[in-house]
Amino acid sequence: MAAVALSVSTFVFLFLHDSWRSDNPFLVPDLVLCAGLLVAAALPARLATAGLPVVLGFAAGVFAVSVASYAVRDELGLPSLLGSVGAVVMALLLGRQGRVSPA
Repeated sequence: MAAVALSVSTFVFLFLHDSWRSDNPFLVPDLVLCAGLLVAAALPARLATAGLPVVLGFAAGVFAVSVASYAVRDELGLPSLLGSVGAVVMALLLGRQGRVSPA
């Protein structure tokens, strides 16, 4: 559910901030992460447990680069920062949940 919320909120952000310009370097990565999160969340549980951390890692990377691009301009990209931290936390929680203890 959190992956869907992250995907939808990112997609809505693109509309609210007029980010559909061809000069936006984050447009394609944002669209890829939106689609990837939705696809991974729709997978059966066993596949989603493996796929979601990968897509969340990609999302965290995209958002981290966005945060850095704001920081270079002496701005705080709070939505990107929250997205990056949220993606990392979700990936870690899923990784911990999917861990198999040695027998």
